[in-house]
Amino acid sequence: MKEEKNILKFFNNELSEKETTELKHSDEFKTLSKIAHYSSYFVAPKVDAEKALQDFKVKYSSKKEVKVRTLNFGVLYRVAAVAVIMLSVPYFMFFNNQKSFETTIAQTKSLVLPDDSEVILNASSILSYNKKEWEEKRDLELDGEAFFKVRKGQKFTVHTDAGNVQVLGTQFNVKERSNYFEVKCYEGIVAVSYGNQEVKLTQGKAFRIVNGVSENVRDFSADQPSWLSFESSFVEVPLSQVIEELERQYNIKILSDRINLTQLYTGTFTHTDKNIALQSVTIPLKLSYKIEKNTVTFYKYDEK
Repeated sequence: MKEEKNILKFFNNELSEKETTELKHSDEFKTLSKIAHYSSYFVAPKVDAEKALQDFKVKYSSKKEVKVRTLNFGVLYRVAAVAVIMLSVPYFMFFNNQKSFETTIAQTKSLVLPDDSEVILNASSILSYNKKEWEEKRDLELDGEAFFKVRKGQKFTVHTDAGNVQVLGTQFNVKERSNYFEVKCYEGIVAVSYGNQEVKLTQGKAFRIVNGVSENVRDFSADQPSWLSFESSFVEVPLSQVIEELERQYNIKILSDRINLTQLYTGTFTHTDKNIALQSVTIPLKLSYKIEKNTVTFYKYDEK
């Protein structure tokens, strides 16, 4: 009985220094240490150790044969270790229901959601949703840019730090970057929530927020975002956003301290040729550039 109490006190960290020393010199201490080590890596439901031990003893003492036996603590410890892992792993699997997808620099990724809706992630983006709750509500978290082809059904909502986009069945693009939020509707109707306002977009309409200010955006006729064809297109977008996209698509660092980053750019650059892309951005704005390894410097024509 004393040994049983010491085991329970060991897991509860209640042993005295003397009791700890005695237990460390026992044959079972190594097994106990392993149990404590592996159980620390899992988040399992809280268990009443005293009750668990008593239940275990009752179960094995209820055998039909009437025979007095000494409880083998070596076996008990090993059973307990297996029980900890068996209980903890399902707990982790059932309660860790977040599904996440991520792209890196210059990478895109296509994926299919549980309802067969399709999503294509642009470079440096993260999309996640809760698998367990998906059938009840189709909610996703987006950090970056993605194009959605949504199957008709119950509400489908994309949450971003800047605002939310809600649809029933449509095709749309969401871009949420630093100080920039843009939604374009390619089919159907999209409801965009930003702050206290809600805007409904139909096919060919767009909504844009730059540095916290809502902007008027021209209608468009394209049937999909340009980046799906390995190009980035802009209509009156601050140069700072264009530069960030260049860096994202080519894994480069652009130095632009000596130019006006608020000037607006309208145009397109390719994702397949760095020099052509840089020229497509700098020439219309009467800028030049120089390349040193992975660093590009933008400067005005008249600068040497």
